[in-house]
Amino acid sequence: MDLQLQGKRALVTGSTAGIGLAIAAVLAREGVAVVLNGRDAARVAQAVQRLQASVPQARISGVAADLASAAGCEQLAQASAGVDILVNNFGIFDPQPFEAIGDAQWQRFFDANVMSGVRLTRALLPAMQASGWGRVVFINSESGVNPPTEMIHYGMSKAAQLSVSRGLAQHCAGTGVTVNAVLPGPTRTEGVEAFLGKLAADQGVDRAEAERRFFREARPTSLVKRCVDPAEVAALVAYVCSPLSAATTGAALRVEGGILSSMC
Repeated sequence: MDLQLQGKRALVTGSTAGIGLAIAAVLAREGVAVVLNGRDAARVAQAVQRLQASVPQARISGVAADLASAAGCEQLAQASAGVDILVNNFGIFDPQPFEAIGDAQWQRFFDANVMSGVRLTRALLPAMQASGWGRVVFINSESGVNPPTEMIHYGMSKAAQLSVSRGLAQHCAGTGVTVNAVLPGPTRTEGVEAFLGKLAADQGVDRAEAERRFFREARPTSLVKRCVDPAEVAALVAYVCSPLSAATTGAALRVEGGILSSMC
C-alpha cells in the first residue's frame, strides 16, 4: 500500500533503538526524510548508519539531545524546524514499589514522559498549522489506561500524556493537523528485554519462561500472550502519520495485544 508519504519530513524522538527506530525505518522506506534522536551522540550516529544501510535511498539525519530537559527539547526543535510529522516516542520506565518512589522520581517521569512531548509539540506545531497539514503522534502505553502496580509513576505519566494528546487534537480542529496516541503493550525492546532478564534471574528460570510468567501473572488479560514486536507498533504508526488517516484524530489507538478488555 502506498501511504502517500513521499517527500514528507519527520522527527522521531528516542529513535536509536526499539520502537522509535522501527518507526523511523518504516517511514524512511515510505520516502520520508527522517530525523533520528537520542541522548548519546555515538548511539545516534550508529542508528543513522544502520538505517542508511538498510534503506540506502533514505534521507536520514540525527540529533543528540536529552529530552528530559527544556534545553534539550529546544535544541532538537531548532534542529528539526519545518517537519511535517512529529512522533513523540521518547520515554522512560523503571519498575519500583510505590513506597520507594520519591518526589524527584515522580518529577523525573513527568518531565521525561509528558513535558518532552509538550515542549516539542509546542515548538513544531505552529508550522504544521500554517501549512495546513501535519501529524503529531504520541507513543503512549496500555499503562496509560491500565496503571501498572509495579510502576505507578510510569502509569501516571502515560495517563497525563493521553490527556495532552486528546486536548491537542481538539486544539487542532479544522487545521489539517491530526493528533493521536498509539498504545503499545509490553514490547520487545532493549529495556523490556533487560526487565525480563532480571525477572528470569530473580526467579531462577530462563528468559522464555519469565515472559510466560509475566503475562500469566502481571498481564493476564493479554490475548496474544507475548511481547509485541516493535515492527507491529511501527506499522500502525506509519498509517497514522499518513494522509490516508485524515479522519483519525483525537484517538487512543491500541496495539497492545488485547490487554485492555474494554471495548472502547
